[in-house]
Amino acid sequence: MDTPMIQMNTPVTVVGAGLAGSECAWQLARRGIPVRLYEMRPGKYTPAHHTGGFAELVCSNSLRSDELSNAVGLLKAEMRRMDSLVIRAADHTKVAAGGALAVDRAAFSREITETLEQHPLVEVIREEVTEIPTGVTVIASGPLSSDAITERIMQICPEFDLHFFDAVAPIVTLESVDMGKAYFASRYDKGTADYVNCPMTKEEYTAFVRELVSAEEAEIHGFDDGGVFEGCMPVEVMARRGEDTLRYGPLKPVGLRNPRTGKEDYAVVQLRQDNTDGTLFNMVGFQTHLKWGEQKRVFSMIPALRNADFVRYGVMHRNTYLNSPGLLDRYYRLKAEPRIRFAGQMTGVEGYVESAASGMLVGIETAAEVLGLPAVDFPQETAIGALGLYISQGSIGDFQPMNINFGIIRSLDFRVKGKRNKNAEISRRSLEIVDRLMEKEVFHIEDHC
Repeated sequence: MDTPMIQMNTPVTVVGAGLAGSECAWQLARRGIPVRLYEMRPGKYTPAHHTGGFAELVCSNSLRSDELSNAVGLLKAEMRRMDSLVIRAADHTKVAAGGALAVDRAAFSREITETLEQHPLVEVIREEVTEIPTGVTVIASGPLSSDAITERIMQICPEFDLHFFDAVAPIVTLESVDMGKAYFASRYDKGTADYVNCPMTKEEYTAFVRELVSAEEAEIHGFDDGGVFEGCMPVEVMARRGEDTLRYGPLKPVGLRNPRTGKEDYAVVQLRQDNTDGTLFNMVGFQTHLKWGEQKRVFSMIPALRNADFVRYGVMHRNTYLNSPGLLDRYYRLKAEPRIRFAGQMTGVEGYVESAASGMLVGIETAAEVLGLPAVDFPQETAIGALGLYISQGSIGDFQPMNINFGIIRSLDFRVKGKRNKNAEISRRSLEIVDRLMEKEVFHIEDHC
C-alpha cells in the first residue's frame, strides 16, 4: 500500500456514525489517531432511522449465526480477535436467539455512542456533510446518504447510481401475543427455547397467503420486484412466487415440534426477542412494504397474533451502492483519489456484520498508512479479506451486493469430507492467519482509550 506523508496530528474525517463509520472511528482512535466523526442525526433523519444514536439497527436486530461453520460466524470471530467495538457491544447487549447473535437495539446503540463520544481522540460533530471534506476522509454515510453528499459522491464516482430495495420487519409486544396459540422453542431444539413460534394450519396458511398477495402496497418510487436484495425480500413478494414459497422460507416448520400436538405444524411464524427486557419481539423474515393498515389486517390473520400490538410496522427504502470493482482498491480507497475511502453498505457489502467489518478493515489499514507502517493486506483466506477483495475485484458488469459466504473465501487445497467439517477447517485456517497477522505493528500501537 502506498504510504503518502500524512501528519499524525491531522484528524481523519469519518462521515457517518453507522456500523461501518463507528467501527472505523474506533479502530483509528484506539491507535492514537484523532478522528472527526460526522453524524447528521438527530438534526436530519433518513427514511429508515428513528434515533440519533450511533450504529442504529434499522432492519433486524440479529447479527446472524455465531457458529464457525457459518461464514458470518467466522467473520465475527475474526473481528472479536481484532477488538471490534461493534461485536463487543453486541456481545454485551445480546438477547436470547438460539444459535444467532441478536441484540437489544437501544442498548447496543447506546454503548457504541457513549464509547465514541467519551473517547478523547474522537470529535463528534452533529451536522450534515454537504461537501467531501479535505484530507484523509472515510465516507460511511450509508446507502441512505443525504441528497447533498450523494450528489458529491456521484461527481467523483460516475458509476454510483446502482441500487436495490431493502425492507424492515414489524415488531409486536410479547404481552399481546396469544401464548395459548403459540409456544417457545428453537429450531431443532438448538440452544435454549428463545423463539416464540406461531403455528398455522393448512387452511389458515392458505387464507393468509391469499390475502397477503392481494394486500395493498405502499407506493415506492422506482420499486419493482426485481430490484429487491434477496436477503431482504418482502414477504408479500415471496408469496407471489408460489403458495408454498413461504413454507420453504421464513414460515418453514422444519425442526419445530408443537408441544401441544407433538407434531410438526403446517407453517410457523417465528418471533425473535428484540430487547433485553424481552417485552418486544420482531417477526422473523417478515420484511414488508405493505401499507400499515394492511399489515395490521393481514398479519393479524396469524392466530397467535390476532390481537397483536404492533409497536413498529414494516417499511421499505431504497439502498444505493457503488459499482465498487474498478472504483475501489482492496483497502476500499477510491483509485482515482486515494485520500478518499468508503466503508459500509454503500460499497456493496450486505449485512450488519459485513458493514462493520468493512469499517474495521478501512480503520486498521488507514491507521497503518497514517502511522507509516506496512499494510496488513488481509488475504482471501480470511473472511474480512475476502470481502475487500470481492468488492474491489468482482465483476464490474454485473456487480451485486454480497453477504459474506464461504464461496468468496479461498478454498482449501486439500479435501475434507462433509460441508460442516470443510467449513470448520476453513474457519480454523482463517483464524490462524488472523492471529499471525496480528503480530504486525499496527496491532500493537498504544491503546489511547
